[in-house]
Amino acid sequence: MTHTGGGGPRPRGTWWREGAITATAFALCLLGGVVNDDGSTLSPPSAVAYFIAVVSCAVLPVRHRAPLAAMAVTTASGVVAPFLGLLLSPLIAAPAVITAYSYALTARTERRAVSAVALISAALLVASTPLFGALSWKDASRVGAVAAFPLVAGVLGHSVRNRRAYLAAMEERALRAEQSRDSEARRRVAEERVRIARELHDLVAHQITLANAQATVAAHLFDTRPEQTRKSLNELVETTSDALDELRATVGLLRQSGDAAVPAEPAPGLSRLPTLLESFRRAGLEVSAHQEGTARPLPPGVDLTAYRIVQEALTNVTKHAGTRSARVRLVWSRDRVTITVADDGGGARTAATAATGPGASTAGDRPPGYGLIGMRERATAVGGHLSAGRRPEGGFLVSAQLPLPPAKDATQGTDGATAVENRTADAATADGRTGDAEAGDAL
Repeated sequence: MTHTGGGGPRPRGTWWREGAITATAFALCLLGGVVNDDGSTLSPPSAVAYFIAVVSCAVLPVRHRAPLAAMAVTTASGVVAPFLGLLLSPLIAAPAVITAYSYALTARTERRAVSAVALISAALLVASTPLFGALSWKDASRVGAVAAFPLVAGVLGHSVRNRRAYLAAMEERALRAEQSRDSEARRRVAEERVRIARELHDLVAHQITLANAQATVAAHLFDTRPEQTRKSLNELVETTSDALDELRATVGLLRQSGDAAVPAEPAPGLSRLPTLLESFRRAGLEVSAHQEGTARPLPPGVDLTAYRIVQEALTNVTKHAGTRSARVRLVWSRDRVTITVADDGGGARTAATAATGPGASTAGDRPPGYGLIGMRERATAVGGHLSAGRRPEGGFLVSAQLPLPPAKDATQGTDGATAVENRTADAATADGRTGDAEAGDAL
């Protein structure tokens, strides 16, 4: 049976169902009114049969809005039928069976449904039991059917109600799962956009900063030292060519529809630190490197992060610091590697303000950048920590602590901790190995 709860307007498609149910119940009720217990020939329905059928079926269309009232009327019609000369059979009790089903389907609690259906069955049982004379097997079967039909209808209605509740719960769960998938997809898209922005920033900001420094040197020496100018211009061509190659490779990866089987080339790490320092030296920045402890291989993510932090910190020195020198220091301990990049310049660099100082050019007119923010995000992503700020003695200091994997051999090198400081690119971080990713820039 279909129904709609509440007293609001019913859908147009349910009216014909209600009409069919009411007409069927009316026909069954009339048929029950002409059935005789002695098996005699059926005669046309009497006025009493019509009265019982009309009264009991007239309330069926309102059984959804007033279920208790409909049950009371249909049950009362069945109870008074024997007193009006009609044989109380399951046919005459058909309207009461229908209201029992509907109430079990819509009752607020299971206890109410059981009580109401049991009351209907009990009332019909008492009314259909002969008060006088012996109870034959034929009478007993009729009485049992009259009492059992409402119970069966109530059980069926309760089962349909549970089925509908189960389907509704499944639909709600599927909807929540879909919403959760959409939310997770949006979160992953946002994370991927941030990651791509960081990678492009690292590739572009570093190379463009070096190109700008080399172009500035060439312009400054153009009239006085043409040979040096030619050298700077050649380095500028090399720098921009490298930038285009890296940008082309990155964009190529982004345009791929699936995952690449093997990366075109390994991600940069501390093993490429000497080349990185040499690129800054060609741009006019004197970089010294200092290492303490025994270097160990790093996981790819940590290795890339270490490389990007050094790259970004030196890029900021080139762009914003009022000095032409910087110091890179790597300290290896049992469970972490500490990376520091310091300069003695007077430039003030923060994540939210532009730099000032002799080397800042027009930095004061630039919008805030994302260099320090990106470095912190990279360090945090691999379980590390990064701090940056002005030094009390002047200049700026970037310090990052990145976790190291457990050492396979607890025995350290026979020398213990070693300290090697060089100003040449090859010896700068000869013991450095692989690293992880993150960087931000004041681009």
